[in-house]
Amino acid sequence: MNATDRTPADLLRSALAADPGRPLVTFYDDATGERVELSVATFANWVAKTANLLQGDLGAGPGDRAVLLLPAHWQTAVWLLACSSVGVLADVGGDPAAADVVVSGPESLDAARACGGERVALALRPLGGRFPQTPAGFADYAVEVPGQGDRFVPFSAVDPEEPALVVGGVELTGAEVVERARAEAEAGARVLSGLSYDSWEGLSAGLYGPLAAGGSVVLCRNPAQLGEESLAKRVESERVTVTRL
Repeated sequence: MNATDRTPADLLRSALAADPGRPLVTFYDDATGERVELSVATFANWVAKTANLLQGDLGAGPGDRAVLLLPAHWQTAVWLLACSSVGVLADVGGDPAAADVVVSGPESLDAARACGGERVALALRPLGGRFPQTPAGFADYAVEVPGQGDRFVPFSAVDPEEPALVVGGVELTGAEVVERARAEAEAGARVLSGLSYDSWEGLSAGLYGPLAAGGSVVLCRNPAQLGEESLAKRVESERVTVTRL
């Protein structure tokens, strides 16, 4: 990674320049059997499209707050990096009533309606599928994002010293996210994480650490569905070097 990278979005740009074809996020949902593998290039494309949606269609910019009511999921990781790309504060599990934009999974739609700003709903279905019927008062992410541009340029430069992330009641700037992730991560590690994204520990293991250290993550949702034998097989088959459960 580039020593001058100051935000998570910078880390992703450096990873894309270094090796776009390598795996970055491999996602399992052990309640549904879903498996998705995203290379750096594929992940970065999703981030660019989502950042264009956030900045363009949703009108968000630096100083705005996006509350993410989402589980540990590959699409949540995309939203976190899209927020960093635009300069929007990503508030994980925060108060929707205080949000300029709320991004909700299917289980938190009622709570998300407290947001008086823009509302986006994610079905979190396999292959990024849409809702059978779009929830009232929300834009369906799976409907809106495919038509967005594949390249993203922010309207305003992102200041790495501005607040970028709130998780577990702790607010971090973009530079602090990068610094903490680098300090905790093992260079080149392939991390299997079954931790929730509602804590720094979960975000570091399940996204920021591997991104900062040139590694990759095997992100597991509903890992309690796995027995010890199945977990051991996954660790072997995915060539995992660090496990966080």
